[in-house]
Amino acid sequence: MANTYTQIYIQIVFAVQGRQNLISKENREELHKFITGIVSNRNQKLLAVFAMPDHVHILISISPSISISDLVRDIKAGSSKFINEKRWINGKFNWQEGYGAFSYSKSSVNPVVKYILNQEEHHKKKTFKEEYLNFMEKFEIEYDSKYLFEWIEN
Repeated sequence: MANTYTQIYIQIVFAVQGRQNLISKENREELHKFITGIVSNRNQKLLAVFAMPDHVHILISISPSISISDLVRDIKAGSSKFINEKRWINGKFNWQEGYGAFSYSKSSVNPVVKYILNQEEHHKKKTFKEEYLNFMEKFEIEYDSKYLFEWIEN
């Protein structure tokens, strides 16, 4: 888009269907590279990605030439197809429906990158459910709990 200048930072969070722990540490880096490729091929900039066994965090710089929902659809469809073709799990891999998308200012980018890359440490203290509900509260997003992710209670 000529003469269009933007600075839009979005953290995207989505979960494995059934909140099963299906993303292994051994496959994490390959999945990160694949997701990075999808984002790059859509002419967007990936700033951070980290896949926990049951969910993924991504921070992107996104242009207004693509909708967040289209990009998330492409990431989830492409990565689930990739995981199934690699046969990383027995049976069929799917992501849960839906996602969270949270916007940030330029000054928040470095702390959010650190937060995403430090997910393993972070989840030693807080469950994914606690983390996600905190996002909803922090960003003052109204929601109906029946439409949130399936939760595994520890």
